[in-house]
Amino acid sequence: MKYAIIAAGEGSRLAAEGVAEHKPLVRVHGECLVDRLLRIFASNGADDIFVICNEQYTDVASHLERLEREGLDGQRIPLRHIVKSTPSSMHSFFELSKLIGEGPVVLTTVDTIFRPDDFAKYIAALEKALAKGYDGMMGVTDYVDDEKPLYVSVDSGNSITGFHDLCVDGCRYVSGGIYGLNTDCLKTLADCMEKGVSRMRNFQRALVVDDRRLLAFPFTKVLDIDHASDIAKAEQFLAE
Repeated sequence: MKYAIIAAGEGSRLAAEGVAEHKPLVRVHGECLVDRLLRIFASNGADDIFVICNEQYTDVASHLERLEREGLDGQRIPLRHIVKSTPSSMHSFFELSKLIGEGPVVLTTVDTIFRPDDFAKYIAALEKALAKGYDGMMGVTDYVDDEKPLYVSVDSGNSITGFHDLCVDGCRYVSGGIYGLNTDCLKTLADCMEKGVSRMRNFQRALVVDDRRLLAFPFTKVLDIDHASDIAKAEQFLAE
């Protein structure tokens, strides 16, 4: 399995609220956000892990360079990173897709917080779904703690029927920012770039338009680190 991490955002809200570290290096439960994801991915059969960071935060690039050379806590990590500033997370994903090549791949943003045991179950379910001919599986949650959540509608079999800015009738889930995708989904991404589409949520809508077969996998809870207060929430969540 290939994994990818978008760590190219500016984290401006954290900085404005007094958090000194750039987002990928913010510590939660004693561990940098990017290190935590690398550790979890490595423990879930990572053949390759690709990370994109921006050009402004040289400390993040230096951190990733050291991990490539020295590994994480003595363990080699199959890590490759690129340094490039992009206008949106979808553009960052497109840059990563050039390294990914043939799928499947699991993508997250660097500030996505979930329980490792939930993630291991997700990977097992994703592998089964891909073997059955599905194009992807999205991590979702019924825990809503986002300023602008992306609502996910599903049918009785948890196949995804749509992605919505507002909560439509019967919507139980919001996106957890965890995307498991095959190569055909990366073709949709390339088409979005050609058409000038931006934002990950619009890419996800394009997957539905392209009739990609997508399943939703419910996580117990998924958090994002957008504000300083979210760090304490994540600490408490992981300590439960």
